[in-house]
Amino acid sequence: MRNLALILVIIGAINWGLIGFFRYDLVSSIFGGQYDVVSRIIFAIVGLAGIYAISFFFRNRESMQA
Repeated sequence: MRNLALILVIIGAINWGLIGFFRYDLVSSIFGGQYDVVSRIIFAIVGLAGIYAISFFFRNRESMQA
């Protein structure tokens, strides 16, 4: 689960980098416009993976203190 979340966060970061540098939204280009249902689902899943990835910070602290 952790690796999947990390992969999704990386995909999201690459997509945001493409938008920032080149004004090119890769996810929307592949799956339809930003308001297409499939694109919105992918954006939501990547967002959830980012929220889940926040927990990585706290897990590392717990394992270092033990």
